[in-house]
Amino acid sequence: MQSRQTPKLGGWYAHYVLLVLVIVYVFNFIDRNILSILAEDIKADLGISDAQIGFLYGTVFAVFYAVFGIPLARFADVWVRRSLISVGLMFWSLMTALSGLARSFPVLALFRIGVGIGEASASPAAFSMLSDYYPTRLRATVIGIYSSGVYIGGGIGLFLGGLILDSWAVSYPVATDAPFGLKGWHVAFMAVGIPGLLMALWVRTLREPRRGISEGLVSDDHPAPWKVLSSEMMAMLPVLNLPGLMRDGASLGLNALAAVVIAVVSFALVALTGNIPQWLAIGVGVYVVFSWAQSLAARDPVTFAMIFRSKAMIFTMIAFPTISFVTYGVGFWTAPLLLRLHDTTPTEVGLYIGLGSAIGGWLGVTLGGMIGDVLKRRHPAGRLIIGYVAVAGTAPLVLWMIYTESLMLAFALNLAHHLFSAAWPGIPPSTAADLVLPRMRAVAGAYYILVNTFIGLALGPYFMGALSDGFLSAGMDEAAALQTAIATALGIFVITLVCLTLAWRYLPGDEASRLARARALGEQVNEAT
Repeated sequence: MQSRQTPKLGGWYAHYVLLVLVIVYVFNFIDRNILSILAEDIKADLGISDAQIGFLYGTVFAVFYAVFGIPLARFADVWVRRSLISVGLMFWSLMTALSGLARSFPVLALFRIGVGIGEASASPAAFSMLSDYYPTRLRATVIGIYSSGVYIGGGIGLFLGGLILDSWAVSYPVATDAPFGLKGWHVAFMAVGIPGLLMALWVRTLREPRRGISEGLVSDDHPAPWKVLSSEMMAMLPVLNLPGLMRDGASLGLNALAAVVIAVVSFALVALTGNIPQWLAIGVGVYVVFSWAQSLAARDPVTFAMIFRSKAMIFTMIAFPTISFVTYGVGFWTAPLLLRLHDTTPTEVGLYIGLGSAIGGWLGVTLGGMIGDVLKRRHPAGRLIIGYVAVAGTAPLVLWMIYTESLMLAFALNLAHHLFSAAWPGIPPSTAADLVLPRMRAVAGAYYILVNTFIGLALGPYFMGALSDGFLSAGMDEAAALQTAIATALGIFVITLVCLTLAWRYLPGDEASRLARARALGEQVNEAT
């Protein structure tokens, strides 16, 4: 049962909870992003390509992160959110530490799957908790501050990874002399994974706020939260989901047709690229999401309609993930590119790129959320302006960074572009929360994370890596190939600008009609004073 203690909105305890959840997100991205600075050593040790590293960082992590995010988000809407975050943190920290035992690409991929599943528990539950600790007028600001953990954690991961790599190489210049035959990248995974196990105990001490209290739409405690989790998990598993779809009244014919179409497209992409794991994983992920949406439409048609029949929601959830496509890809490949281009070391790159990413990202995401809330008070769709600003600042600064011949200037430009490329993460989840009811917030947040993960994380790093391999095979050297791949990928911003403009058109009407649309769909809305 949830605690009945209801702290004052925005009070000191809310700030304390925000601080703890930011630290959780820092751990999240340390464990996720450390792979970037370790990439060159892992490639050499395991004998893999840029596309495989992009697959390891992006796709194999992202598909499971996105797919498990849906049932865990539904669980967050009915269970104790602080407990879910705590258990998830413990699991993904364990999987990160175990990555230090990997001696082959498949084993490392298996542990990264575990990291993805564990990390899927955190953000939807955190978005929902913070929405109940703070008033709605501060929603983008608070989520922006929470999202700063992405850049702080990513920066710390780069620095620690580089420092451990070089320190281990100095201590054990002959690899066979190292304890248990460990390489520097093995030790790095263990060093960042183990502390998270202790952090999980701290998270468990947080107080759980009343769901919906910030909007006066208090939700009752769910009588059977574990049944919800069981149902959602069964709805996500291929083949095992078919009895549930039949029970819910969903069309098995439509499901079969979708499976065939997804399989055909996946096989076509395999034939085009020659990469079986990438498109098999994406295909399975897309099918699972389609099946879940079918099941949701039958079991909870109100939530389905509020998410999937809102044009503002749809265009917002495409616009920002296309920015993420660039930021995930650039964020991952910057360190390997600078190591290829310049006479430098992992410690130097990790220090300056990590520091620049942490400072620039923290400032960018915090200011982006704050300015977004100010713009929201002036126009219903005002927060979306941050998306235009992100594109306008990111594209030229990234191009300058990857083509400059000065290493120190590249470090400075890395910080500068993060002021823009990191400005937007508080906008889409706060917009999603504004378009649904409190009981749907974690699912809406998970829907955003799902789309963002598939477009941004699963495709961005892989696409840049695959392009790099292609340019390499065409005769470019490793550095030039990766430069050209990053520059080419910036073209996706055309889609971003189109979708932002369409979201701007529909957002005011969809938000204003939120309660009326829910009631028209049969939702009983309890408005508290």
